[in-house]
Amino acid sequence: MTLDFPDTDTVLATARASAGRRLIGLVSLGFLGVFLIYVAFTSTPGLGWQLFLLVIGGGAIWMADFMRRSTAGTIELTAAVLRSSDGTLIARVEDIEHIDRGVFAFKPSNGFLLRTKKETGAETVWRPGLWWRMGRRIGVGGMTPGNQTKYMAEIISTMIAVRNQPDETGRL
Repeated sequence: MTLDFPDTDTVLATARASAGRRLIGLVSLGFLGVFLIYVAFTSTPGLGWQLFLLVIGGGAIWMADFMRRSTAGTIELTAAVLRSSDGTLIARVEDIEHIDRGVFAFKPSNGFLLRTKKETGAETVWRPGLWWRMGRRIGVGGMTPGNQTKYMAEIISTMIAVRNQPDETGRL
């Protein structure tokens, strides 16, 4: 049994960061950075602490900008690949070995965890709020609404189940 799609480039599901979660995350990180820099200049006990607060504050502002750029995109699922809207390949559907959506899975909020075949492990990538990849594990979700990632996970689960069905001869 196979699933026939009219085109392997047709987008079957998308997930993007919700505006409210994106706003709260960006404002929180930005405020933290500005507050730490303010404290560094107004009331620090010494030069070491001042440098520490400046570095951490600058890091929080940098992280807010990195998250802003990351969450501006979307995640797209086609019949062939899971990709980011900027063209970054997250995983090939044929390489996905397992999907985990359980309560105790090490996964992003409102998301799911994919495990790919050993030979397809790629470099570590992190797009805060949308997805991350460490070796064979890929986490999708974070600032995304649960209904979008749940729909995407259901489609991936169906693709895996259909792919693992034996054919008429009993082979996978």
